[in-house]
Amino acid sequence: MTKRGAALEVAVLGLLHDAPMHGYELRKQVNVLLGWTRVLSYGTLYPCLKALGKSGYIVADESGDVAGRGRRGRIVYRLTAEGKEFFAQALEESGPATWDDETFGVRFAFFSRTDSPTRVRILEGRRSRLEERLENVRTAAQRGRERVDSYTLELQKHGLESVEREVKWLTELIERERSGGYDTTENTTEK
Repeated sequence: MTKRGAALEVAVLGLLHDAPMHGYELRKQVNVLLGWTRVLSYGTLYPCLKALGKSGYIVADESGDVAGRGRRGRIVYRLTAEGKEFFAQALEESGPATWDDETFGVRFAFFSRTDSPTRVRILEGRRSRLEERLENVRTAAQRGRERVDSYTLELQKHGLESVEREVKWLTELIERERSGGYDTTENTTEK
């Protein structure tokens, strides 16, 4: 499975952990979770739902006909006990895949359900990955400065500033987490 596919599975399981949803609502919520830079298509969502169903992590219930019109109702997806267990296990992971570009945002979205030591490992891993990237980009930019135009230099500058801001943000989160962290009971409900 690809990193993006694994991140989508975690996102779907996490959202269904909160409440059963039909495909349209689930797609909308995954898009909110993934952020404005990515849009999830039904062509990506439904194969994921099918695979999760085949694995026994979710079930699909048809909600009956719509307002007595004889039309097929919406299919509502809900998490099984096995799905809840698999989701909990996924949240315990803290290796390199969890701080990768494709998966970090989804994992971060479910940090309130992750224990503090795991959160710190993921945040430190993400920061380390970005610091390596910063160093590589700075080195490459210094070597190739005379061969690029002003627009390319501006794009590189923008990229560096963005990564530097994220490193600063991660450092603040790590410090806050080590000093007691956030109250993870706020705005969450256990279902």
